[in-house]
Amino acid sequence: MMRRVVVTGIGVVTPLGRELIEFWRNLVGGTSAVRQISLFDASSFPARIAAEVPASVFDCGKPFGDRRYFKVMSRAAKFAVAASDDAVRDAGLSAGEVAPERLGVVVGSGLAEDDFERQCRIAIRCAGSDGEIDLMRYADECSARQDPLAYIRKLPNMPACHVAIRHSARGPNTSITTACAAGTHAIGHAARIIERGDADVVLAGGADARIHPDGIMRFALLGTLSARNDAPTEASRPFDADRDGFVMGEGAAMFVLESWEHAFRRGARPYAEVVGFGSTADACGLVAAPEDVRGAVECLRRALADARLGPSEIDYIAAHGTSTPTNDRLETLAIKKVFGRWASAVAVSSIKSMIGHLIAAAGAVQFATCLLVLRTGMVPPTINHERSDPACDLDYVPNHARTLRARAVMSNSFGFGGQNASLVAVGV
Repeated sequence: MMRRVVVTGIGVVTPLGRELIEFWRNLVGGTSAVRQISLFDASSFPARIAAEVPASVFDCGKPFGDRRYFKVMSRAAKFAVAASDDAVRDAGLSAGEVAPERLGVVVGSGLAEDDFERQCRIAIRCAGSDGEIDLMRYADECSARQDPLAYIRKLPNMPACHVAIRHSARGPNTSITTACAAGTHAIGHAARIIERGDADVVLAGGADARIHPDGIMRFALLGTLSARNDAPTEASRPFDADRDGFVMGEGAAMFVLESWEHAFRRGARPYAEVVGFGSTADACGLVAAPEDVRGAVECLRRALADARLGPSEIDYIAAHGTSTPTNDRLETLAIKKVFGRWASAVAVSSIKSMIGHLIAAAGAVQFATCLLVLRTGMVPPTINHERSDPACDLDYVPNHARTLRARAVMSNSFGFGGQNASLVAVGV
């Protein structure tokens, strides 16, 4: 018999705050965290805006925990560990309350940042008068000046590694690297681990930090970033007719997932029960989804079937809603195909309008939003929704939050490479 899975703790590190109350107040208030990039000099870049986690929210330069591990953590790993600390505290989970072998970790993540500026300085020193780089000298300089742990720091499995070390979690440990769907996949796979009895508690979520020269430049070259550099707070506008691309964000969300029985025995108060998980692939392209949205449609249908719920029973959808012309149109179409006549009745909003696209962490922060919708009875808005697009004609909760006593919620993520994931949760 499959075990029931509940969420008992939430931890977030976001551009709109780390404390849950602050994060939620800013989301419901429609506050944009998008500003000019300050983490590096982006003045010559085509995209110069992002939603950074400010030092006032979380100071990545301030050591915490074991310094041996802190010094080899990437920015994303620091976000993940801090969010996991907060989730464990929020769940009221005491040290030693779970046997280490019964405590798992699943984190959605990606490649961490390189020391881009150091690499550039070395390359400049190794360039001849003709501008060509002497590769042998460059290799020698890198060997002499490079941090020997730099490669380990950037590996995508390091956030999960550091979270496990921090909490002495010796159970199942997995890193999910499905790009923009990674956080959602991580939570879904964590629920499966508990359902089949391989762990009693799993720390799950997503973390990412792509606001660095290489990250911004590569997404800009793909043509996916907004060019509204002179109006940062208005740049991310999911489902709006004038949307022109997404805005990069960063951060993390981590959760304590545990079996219903385990939570009941220790007297925990769950936020919600995870009842549905769907995962599919488009298997047809690298960036854009197919026009028939068959992969996304099947993903949503699988999540609903797993939850044993019909379309009419979902009250809120946390949309992937990136603010790109193609994604928003196709996501709308997928919802309409799955929900049919109920599509216009469900509230749909995209928090990327306020915090940008957190890539591997995006789905995790969306899921935190879903749980807070269930807990508070409020739905955050899609801000900057000013001009309707005929192809995007659902209820996107435009510009202002709304009171809604939700019973069941859905969160959708669609990653580069056509990897789709969807979660369904219900109040308890």
